[in-house]
Amino acid sequence: MILFITGGVRSGKSSYAQQLALKLTDQPAYLATSREPDPEFQDRIRRHQEERGPEWETLEIPLKISEISTERKVVVVDCITLWLSNFFSETKGDMDESLRLAKLEIDRLSPQKAWIIISNEIGMGLHAETEIGRRFTDLQGWVNQYIAGKADEVIFMVSGIPMKIKS
Repeated sequence: MILFITGGVRSGKSSYAQQLALKLTDQPAYLATSREPDPEFQDRIRRHQEERGPEWETLEIPLKISEISTERKVVVVDCITLWLSNFFSETKGDMDESLRLAKLEIDRLSPQKAWIIISNEIGMGLHAETEIGRRFTDLQGWVNQYIAGKADEVIFMVSGIPMKIKS
């Protein structure tokens, strides 16, 4: 099962995903997609880990999320935006290769697990001022559409309020 949660930055996506995961199991996994964060980001990660509590297994996987090594049956992936930026960096901005790799990973997700995937929604703000920013926006839009198409359920978050748009 794939449940896709999208919405703006700070719209409540992560909190809602964690609530859903705890309704499905008492021992979920949290898959963080960030890479070697700066000190401020490290502090955010520490605070988020403390907020989640001891029932969560936290995994940090910047690229190959399909190769997750956990027995836990419910996995929250937070977030696709950071994950795609890792691919984009790894491929030196090659949009086609980043898209191919992202789709491949989504297609390889284990059907034995419930995946709650979080992503920022694209196209709700200013256009990027640089070419690379516009290419990344395109990449994220295409990957969001791909995941939403594969998902069993899609939730759109607005100011902490979940709206089911596919079920």
